[in-house]
Order: sequence, then structure tokens, then C-alpha cells
Amino acid sequence: MIKYSALKRLFDILVALISLMILAPVYITIYLFILREIGRPVFFAQIRPGLNEKTFKLYKFRTMTNARDEEGNLLPDSMRLTSFGGLLRKTSMDEFPEFFNIFKGDMSFVGPRPLLVKYLPYYTGREKLRHTIRPGLTGLAQISGRNALGWGKRLGLDADYVENMCFKLDMLILFKTIFKVLRSEDIAVDTSRIEPGLDEERQRNCSDK
Repeated sequence: MIKYSALKRLFDILVALISLMILAPVYITIYLFILREIGRPVFFAQIRPGLNEKTFKLYKFRTMTNARDEEGNLLPDSMRLTSFGGLLRKTSMDEFPEFFNIFKGDMSFVGPRPLLVKYLPYYTGREKLRHTIRPGLTGLAQISGRNALGWGKRLGLDADYVENMCFKLDMLILFKTIFKVLRSEDIAVDTSRIEPGLDEERQRNCSDK
């Protein structure tokens, strides 16, 4: 019997390819708007850990300028986020380039969201399960509250997904994600205002003990 992971990968390839073809006009329109409103580069790229903690370059549409203060330091995210960039985040269209990551095999449509490399030393044993599968465009944590959840709850849901991964669960997550995006639910335009980083939180917890 074919393992579900193989069927999941086939699903990712086919749906990503079809989506990229259908959304080509949208990609071009967003590309041109970013060129006009923000400038180059059009894409935001960042190294993230994926399957087996192997790093890859994640792509998103750029939503912020590179505005700096008099000393050359980048201004806070809230000051660099443009109105068009905010619209892209609110509608989750800034994440459309991740369809290329899915097609390449860096990511899946459903799985734990790929977080920052600097968080790797701070996961518990169970939380490390998130790196035994490909990271996802959306996941169980995203339909359960997204950034409004605390780190412990969110990472626990990621582990729950890995332990219970199946076609039925993936379809449920995808349909709920579409519903939430259409209703703009649980979407944080400026995540820096919501929570500290995982590294900051767990360092603080250790220092409090």
C-alpha cells in the first residue's frame, strides 16, 4: 500500500502546478504593484528549517520598505509596512510565492509552519516532531487561532498534527483555512505586536526559574 506521505506529495505537486498556472495573472499584477509601491526586490526571502531541519529559502511577496533611521537601523515593522503590503498580509496573498516552495518539495500545503532557524535549540522533544515532515503553507495551529495562540499551544498543535496526519485531516485544515482567509479571521498584519519570539520567551522562562 502506498504510504500517505507519498500521496500527499503527489497532491502537493499537482495542486501547486495548477494553482501557479491559474494564478499567473494575479502574480504578475502583484509583482507590478510592489515594483511601483515598494520597489525592488519584489520578493522577501528567508532561510527556514524544513524536513529533518534541512534549511531552504522561503519566498513571500515583499510587504515592507527598507526605511531606516538616521543611524542606519531599520525602522520598526509597523513603520515600514506599506498600505498595499498590509492588504497583501490581510488577504494572505503575500504567501502566494510559497506555492513555488511547495512545487519544489521544500514545503507542503498542510503542515507545521516553517519558523526561524534561531528557534531550533528551543523546541522540546515532542515539539521537534514538526521537523519530521515538510512544513506547510497552513496547518492545525493556523486554523485554531494562529498567532493569537501562545507558543506552547501552537507547537503542541503542530505535534498533534504530525501524530494524526491523514487525508481527512488535511482536507479539513485546507477548507477551514480558505474559510478563515475569506473572512480575514486570525490574520495578524503586524505579528511583532502580538508576541515575543520563541527564543525570547523560553530564555525568559529559564531565567525566572
